[in-house]
Amino acid sequence: MTKITLDIHKFPCLNDNYGYLVHEHYSGETAAIDTPDAEKYLAEAARMGWTISHILNTHWHPDHAGGNLRIKEQTDCTIYGPAGEADRIPGIDVKLSEGDIVDFGRAPARVLDVPGHTLGHIAYHFADQGVAFVGDSVFALGCGRVFEGTMDMMWNSLSKLKALPPETMLYCAHEYTQANARFAVTVDPDNEDLKEYARWIDERRAEGLPTVPTRLTKELRTNPFLRADDPALQAAMGHPGDAVETFAEIRGRKDRF
Repeated sequence: MTKITLDIHKFPCLNDNYGYLVHEHYSGETAAIDTPDAEKYLAEAARMGWTISHILNTHWHPDHAGGNLRIKEQTDCTIYGPAGEADRIPGIDVKLSEGDIVDFGRAPARVLDVPGHTLGHIAYHFADQGVAFVGDSVFALGCGRVFEGTMDMMWNSLSKLKALPPETMLYCAHEYTQANARFAVTVDPDNEDLKEYARWIDERRAEGLPTVPTRLTKELRTNPFLRADDPALQAAMGHPGDAVETFAEIRGRKDRF
């Protein structure tokens, strides 16, 4: 059987968001992953010759769901979003929770509940394509601020993402990587993989190039927020044997950085 691939079109929008349009060739369906800027999404879809049929919201924040109604008005698309935030997702048609499947041509996506940044945050895992759209749950060398959930909740969500196949490409929603790298080296200064990654990031950004998506296997070696279960990092943070407290310590330091 021919492996089904997805065409993923990435483009910058707002100050530091990335927009993603995902196209499934056989059905002709196109998903907008979040909607930070409706006009930019509509213009990019038109430029690609695609019509948006799905909106896949990860969480309710306006830079993720603010363009829903405008795009729906123009395309009559179906809006999918987290059941736990349904009252805050404009125009939601389909409410999603852990384990639900989004039908998308021949490339279905499985829903993961990843609360912490917000209480209902979800991610979309296209397992056959090795791709996950993770919103603000995890970033290249970072993770979302814990605005609504608890540190324990956020660590559990990151642990769920850590358990995805290591070759998974993580499509996060913001270009925060250079700032994240500057922080990461302060808590993990002896990590040679991290230092090499940070140099690559500086080179990319100096040329105005993006640093996302990122491969999970790289993040597992370098992202301190995903490494709170590493004994050496736990010891360095003063919480040996305690992943949640180590994560909380790292998150607190980043919030003050």
